[in-house]
Amino acid sequence: MSVFTIKRHWQLCLLCLITAISSLSVQAQQRQLLDRVVAIVDEDVVLLSELENRLAEVRRNSAASGRELPPAGQLREEVLDTLILENIQLQIANRASIRYDDDTINRVLGNMAQNNNMSFDEYVRTLEEAGAYLQTREEVRKQLTIQELQRGLVNSRIAVTEQEINNFLNSEMGREVMAADYLVDHLVVLINAADTPESREEKLRYAADLVSRIEDGSSLPEVGTQALQQQRYPLDSTNFGWRKAAALPNLFSDLVDGMAIGDVQGPIEAGNGYHIIQLADKRGGTEQLVKQTDIRHIMLSPNEIRTEEQTLEQIRDLRQRILDGEDFATLARQNSDDASSVVAGGDLDWVNEGGMPPEMQEVVDNLEINELSEPFRTETGWHIAEVLDRREQDLSRQYTRNQAANALRNRKFDLELQNWLLEIREEAFVEIVE
Repeated sequence: MSVFTIKRHWQLCLLCLITAISSLSVQAQQRQLLDRVVAIVDEDVVLLSELENRLAEVRRNSAASGRELPPAGQLREEVLDTLILENIQLQIANRASIRYDDDTINRVLGNMAQNNNMSFDEYVRTLEEAGAYLQTREEVRKQLTIQELQRGLVNSRIAVTEQEINNFLNSEMGREVMAADYLVDHLVVLINAADTPESREEKLRYAADLVSRIEDGSSLPEVGTQALQQQRYPLDSTNFGWRKAAALPNLFSDLVDGMAIGDVQGPIEAGNGYHIIQLADKRGGTEQLVKQTDIRHIMLSPNEIRTEEQTLEQIRDLRQRILDGEDFATLARQNSDDASSVVAGGDLDWVNEGGMPPEMQEVVDNLEINELSEPFRTETGWHIAEVLDRREQDLSRQYTRNQAANALRNRKFDLELQNWLLEIREEAFVEIVE
């Protein structure tokens, strides 16, 4: 008997077993809808209840958004195909041991609760009252699993060449994508055609006074709130959100490029009033000056033969031996438990700001060059550290090329995902059960 025949025989047995169980359920629960298999998918099945639940969900979403749905037969076929693809992916994920624990699911539910302006407990109670709590947890787990599987397998199929990166950076689209995003706070002291020259002059002086308050340390939103409460002159503001310079009004687009975070510009005269802007934040762009620290350390971790107290005592002893004149690198090679730096005598080389565990970053930030730290604890063990040097490094080119590679990879992802889904669908054994 061939492997295919054995597999087919097993699937038919599975179908018969499920059908038999369903028959018993009908006898025990008369007049209730019979749940049955609508598709066999490799080693699993899609049930009628799954299909009808998903169809009901699609119809609810369509009614809420006003989106027109295809004819009933076509819709049923499309939704069933979606469920089959999900089933195939979940089987692949199971074989790859992709799992999400309850804590992760709870964090996602917590975000969902926040988006609905509820506490976690209120959100859970609402779901339980609707009889949808367990179903929602399972749906979250399923979607997280599928997303992780797709990220891993699809991204591994995508290649981005150096020439593609060069072409992208030299293109108009590339320059637009790589441009910085700005978060600009805005306030305007309004003027109108009925204002006398004296009135306009008073409003201009008032706007200049608001700028002075911001320059003295207040934020534009704080100053704007105070001014609105005083009601001395009519004011207005615009929430631009995150925008590239080219997407801001022409009045501001040429100014923000030269502004640092916190800088204020104004009053800027326009037809409707005297404008004030402050750069609240900036992200992206090609200028990337990064603070780096050249650091070396020795780490000792408690283990089966060395308690926490013994580990601390030993790291203190090593620190004293270094202060007494013994060579740091030699002691690190002989004693450190950090496999990544032991061969280099504990040298971590240049580390970007934020590239260390928070507990270590805090200690290192307060060290002078060539100063040896007191022992400190992180999750991995007890450390002593020494700062060898500090610098600011321009990582603009590396950052820009990494950003371009990510943009190209994202552009390729959807097409590669569709190709991958077609492949796994063709390779799977699928039988639609009428």
